[in-house]
Amino acid sequence: MTLEVRDLHKSFGGVQAVSGVSLSVAAGELLALIGPNGAGKSTCFNMLNGQLRPDRGSVKLRGQEITGLAPRRIWRMGVGRTFQITATFGSMTVLENVQMALLSHARRLYDIWNPVSKQDPARAMALLDRVGMAGQAARPCGVLAYGDLKRVELAVALANDPSLLLMDEPTAGMAPAERVALMELAARIAREGGIAVLFTEHDMDVVFAHADRILVLDRGKPIAEGLPAEVRRDARVREVYLGTGATHGYS
Repeated sequence: MTLEVRDLHKSFGGVQAVSGVSLSVAAGELLALIGPNGAGKSTCFNMLNGQLRPDRGSVKLRGQEITGLAPRRIWRMGVGRTFQITATFGSMTVLENVQMALLSHARRLYDIWNPVSKQDPARAMALLDRVGMAGQAARPCGVLAYGDLKRVELAVALANDPSLLLMDEPTAGMAPAERVALMELAARIAREGGIAVLFTEHDMDVVFAHADRILVLDRGKPIAEGLPAEVRRDARVREVYLGTGATHGYS
């Protein structure tokens, strides 16, 4: 199993943001983590990626404990991440953004100012070709359409050859057709490369079309888990999320 999470807990003051969350994701599998606003999805992601330390619980990557490690260490162990709001360097080209990620993974960030480091962009171009952005390699990220930025961010996330990819609302802010195309691309890359994917998403068409399994949270607690068809039929899921919308609290 690529990712194994057991009994995660996190509170902020008197608010229990996450309580008793357990999950697992296998190589090549896409698990969707869904729930109303305030369900605890982003808190879970931040604990898995090292931005937050759990109050209790265990996170293992390929059998190795990574609970509470710094984000940079988790990145180097093979965990890629994309964000709800894209995180790219707007003044740098598409190619340079991917090169930055590759240099960071190789612990050679100091080389970014060395022209020698740019003489062989083949690996960066291969990643851009993989996400359909090779034709825009020379353009600054600051002038790209939002959907194209999402593809660049995916290429950056793939730069450390991850075994696990965390995607936090990957299609947020995109047009419907772009959402479908991006998730089809991510799913194909994951399954061809044996990459485990955990993603959050509010577009239920995207979730039910691409997730192999779904875990539903409400107020920090798991309320359902299973195949998409099973979750869609679950009466409690329909009551707290699919049918009536959002609750309130931490996200």
